[in-house]
Amino acid sequence: MIDFEVQRCTRHCAVTGRELKPGEVFYSVLIPDQQGWRRMDYSAEAWHGPPDDCIAWWRTQLPTGHSKKRWAPSEVMLRWFEELGGRADQADVRYVLALLMIRRRILRLEGSRRAEDKTEVLTLYCPLNDTTYEIPAILPSEDRLQQIEEQITALLEGDELESATGEGLDPFPSRKKKGPKPERN
Repeated sequence: MIDFEVQRCTRHCAVTGRELKPGEVFYSVLIPDQQGWRRMDYSAEAWHGPPDDCIAWWRTQLPTGHSKKRWAPSEVMLRWFEELGGRADQADVRYVLALLMIRRRILRLEGSRRAEDKTEVLTLYCPLNDTTYEIPAILPSEDRLQQIEEQITALLEGDELESATGEGLDPFPSRKKKGPKPERN
C-alpha cells in the first residue's frame, strides 16, 4: 500500500512568486518528485495549463479569513462516487470527485497504470468500506471543469448544520423520492 502526503497550499505563485490573496482563484498541480509528490500553485494569470509531468490539477480559491467550506459527510460523497461508477457520461465528474475525496482523505491513491487504450487508470482504496476502485483519469476541458466544480459544490457543500447532519443533501437529484418504508410485523 502506498500512502502519499501532499503539502498544503503554498499561498505563492510558482511562476511569479507573488503571494496569493484571500478569495483569489488559482490552480494547483501535483507533480512526482524524489520524496513522493510536490504541490505547486499558480495564479490565474500565470496558468497556461497543467505541466506535462503532473498527475493531477485543480482550480480552487484561497479562502477568505471568515469563510470555511463545510462538505457533506464522507458517506454521502462515497455513495455518489459509487453511483457515478455506472454512468459513462459522468466519468469526468467521477474523476474530479475522486480527486476531492483523495484530498479529503476519504480515498487513498494506491497507484496508477496505463490501460490498453493508453488511458491512465487510478487505483484508489477506501478504508471506510475496505474497497478498492479503479477509475480512468478523464481530464475535463476548462469549461467542463468549471461546470463540474459548480455541480460538486452545489451538491456537496452546505452550511455547518447540513454538513454535521447530512440533511438537505441529495447527491442523486435525478432519482425519484420514495415514501417511507412500510412496517413489517
